[in-house]
Amino acid sequence: MKLLPLTPDGQTPVRVLTIAGTDSGGGAGIQADTRTMALCGVHACVAVAAVTVQNSKGVSDFHEIPPHIVAGQVRAVVTDIGVGAVKTGMLASTAIIEAVAEACGEVGIGRDRPIPLIVDPVAASMHGDPLLHEEALDAVRHTLIPLATVVTPNLDEVRLITGIDVTDDASARQAARALHRLGPQWAIVKGGHLRSSEYSTDLLFDGADFLEFTAPRIGTANDHGGGDTLAAAIACALANGYSVPEAVEFAKEWTYRCLAASYDLGAGHGPVSPLWRLHHE
Repeated sequence: MKLLPLTPDGQTPVRVLTIAGTDSGGGAGIQADTRTMALCGVHACVAVAAVTVQNSKGVSDFHEIPPHIVAGQVRAVVTDIGVGAVKTGMLASTAIIEAVAEACGEVGIGRDRPIPLIVDPVAASMHGDPLLHEEALDAVRHTLIPLATVVTPNLDEVRLITGIDVTDDASARQAARALHRLGPQWAIVKGGHLRSSEYSTDLLFDGADFLEFTAPRIGTANDHGGGDTLAAAIACALANGYSVPEAVEFAKEWTYRCLAASYDLGAGHGPVSPLWRLHHE
């Protein structure tokens, strides 16, 4: 695959900010984001929105960071260091979502603004453990998603946000239209959780045209952090000047490689792994 360019030693690399929750098991969340960013040659900045108590078997608890601290991290990074793209993950509550949205507006993050925003609307872990208060779904729909350059829900999140249960291509297109009506510039409906297919097809929609990105399905249960990895890779590519379709194409192949390199960890689901990049010539 064509990789993103590496900055020569001693020169400042492209910067990307992730606003998300931590994963104490190291498989998803901010840890997955920063792994992909580093191995894409990008300097990763973080705004921690929540701290999870988590391992390979699931999430047993989480602690929210005060909303003004989350927003303060965003302002501090963007006004000093500067970033080429921003990605959100677990934001946990309405108050955090509203604080992040306000900060994004102040510093030029979001659709039709200088800094693109990738919204991964994290609502639950892959084990089904809640990572978003139920009442915050309205804030995701009406405050966060309308800011997005690209929104990247998995099929469970699509169902929670739109009420559409994606089972085939027709329902995926219906869901993409419903997501786009909420206001993002581009909407992705990811096919990774549609286990009945031998291929994983992600559908990208801009309100007019559909683009499909397909890869063979990899038969592994070690897919923890796959959604975070895809969204982080999109952010890295956008920060490097790629168009949205080019960035999604890059991220799809990046995530496929990470799934192929996934490994066992603990007694549950192991993580997808960008460590293959270290061996790539």
